[in-house]
Order: sequence, then structure tokens, then C-alpha cells
Amino acid sequence: MQTRQLGYTDLKLTTVGLGTWAMGGPWQYGWGPQDDNEAIAAIFRALQQGINWIDTAPIYGLGHSEELIGKALKQTNAKPFIATKCGLLWNQQNQRMPCLKRESIRKECHASLKMLGVEVIDLYQMHWPQPEQDIEQGWEEMAKLTQETKVRYIGVSNFNIEQLKRIQKIHPVASLQPPYSMLHREVEDELLGYCAENNIGVVAYSPMQRGLLTGKFNQERLAALPLDDHRRRSPDFQEPQFSATLELVEHLCDIAERNSRTSAQLAINWVLRRSEITAAIVGARRPDQIAETAAASDWTLSQENIEEIERLLAKRQQRTNPK
Repeated sequence: MQTRQLGYTDLKLTTVGLGTWAMGGPWQYGWGPQDDNEAIAAIFRALQQGINWIDTAPIYGLGHSEELIGKALKQTNAKPFIATKCGLLWNQQNQRMPCLKRESIRKECHASLKMLGVEVIDLYQMHWPQPEQDIEQGWEEMAKLTQETKVRYIGVSNFNIEQLKRIQKIHPVASLQPPYSMLHREVEDELLGYCAENNIGVVAYSPMQRGLLTGKFNQERLAALPLDDHRRRSPDFQEPQFSATLELVEHLCDIAERNSRTSAQLAINWVLRRSEITAAIVGARRPDQIAETAAASDWTLSQENIEEIERLLAKRQQRTNPK
């Protein structure tokens, strides 16, 4: 499996990493019920496929995602890089609460180390720049954790350029984790170029846009989503976006088939076509899912395919935003 170096660090990540948001199970932004045995089997399959890093966060399943990873690591000799996050707590109603206070960041780090069963976190990421007035305080504490060897490198998720500039004065930013897919390309405007210029690795999340680009979604599956699946509330899963995306995916499936690939592999590889992207986080809830998507790392889209996809995306954009 291909690897790319993460920014200025010595971490060489496989271009596909295992995302564990969905396998955390139900919470405010969950994906509905999850079978824990299937989740752990997915972790094992990812490692067998050659994936060398796992991305998680305490908020995923309210601690359950980290717990599952810890259980899996105890049952294998593999030593994948572990990327987790901080800055999101939850209240008694299980609703997320952003907090970047020094003492909270330190407490979260120690809790994650214990839950994951590791001595050091390879990449510790500020999950959201919220509350924004506290990002410097939180970043300073994260920097201290690197000095204490609790954490190897620190990065951020969902930051803009101005926020990156603010914290770069305190400690180098190893990575940025933004959303990036065919349907959400905002990072292409300025963020990717800025990260390249400043040697900041970019780890893209939601390359398959929460399953929409896999070719496995239709109106029936949308209707059958559990009531607590957060995707029901997402504009991407509502009209006119949803139908326009289904039409797009039909054509993407044709391109994938011509390349002897699946639509999911195509969507991931499209994200990886950009040299600024270090890797893509690919979520999985079952071993067969990651077995399919891990293969997105071992091929390259042709320029002809890329141009064809651009035309399809322009057509979809015209349909959803005719202005």
C-alpha cells in the first residue's frame, strides 16, 4: 500500500487510513446501532490489508470508539499509528460540549491514553476550533504534551487559514484534517495550497461523503436509515442534492467499472489525486467495507478520467445551484 509523509513529521501514513466515527455506535452524531464484534473485525481487516494508522476521537460513541480500538490492539501484535482528538466533551444528555481549557485538554489526553491502551499518541488533533477564543490556550497545552512525550505530534481538524496562522506562532502544526470529497471541495480554494507551503500534512475525512458516493445508496436505503442516524439531518441527504448525487453516482459507477474498480474506490482515489493530500480517512463498520476501500490506494486515476469527472461535477452543480 502506498505511503506519504505527513507534513514535517517522520510519520509515513498509508494513503488510506481507517476511520472509526461510525463504529463508535449511537450518540448525537452517530450512525445508528453498531455491532462491536463487526467493528473489531473491521479493525483487524484494515491491519491485514496493510493500513498502518487508525483515526478516532473520544466523542465518537462517547468513548466507545477508543474503547473498541483499545480492545482490538490487545489482540494483535500490530502497532498502527494512532490519531485521536481532543476538545469535545459531552453532558449528561450526551450532547457534545466544546472545551479547550488547559486542564480539560490534559485530562482528555490521559483518558485517551488509558482507553486506547497506548503509551503515546502518535497524532493528537484539536477536533474543532471551538470555543474560538480558547484555541491558543488549548494548543499550548497540546504542545506541552509533546514535550512530556505523551504525544508525538499535534494537528488540528476543521480549521481555516487564519486559525492555523494563530497557533503556528506557538507550535508547528503537523496536520490539518478537513472534509474533502467530490461534493465538498472548499479546501481546494486556498487551504490545500497554504498547507503545502507550510509543510502541513492534510488528512481528508469523508471522501465518500458518508456513503453517498459508494454507489450503494438509493431512496429506499435513505428511508431505511435508523432514526438516530445523523445523516437524516444532513443537507446532502435532502433534496435537491440527494437526487442530483444519485444521478452523478450512476455515471461514476460507469467510470469505475471501466477501470475495474468500485465507485467507493473511485471516490477515494479522486481525493488522493491531489499531491497536497497525505491520506484519506475511510470509515468502516464491517470488515468487508474496509477490504473494498483499502484497495483505493494502489492505483491512479488517468487525466482523462479526472476531466470526465469534472464535467459530471459541473453538471451536478448546475442542477443543484442553477445560478
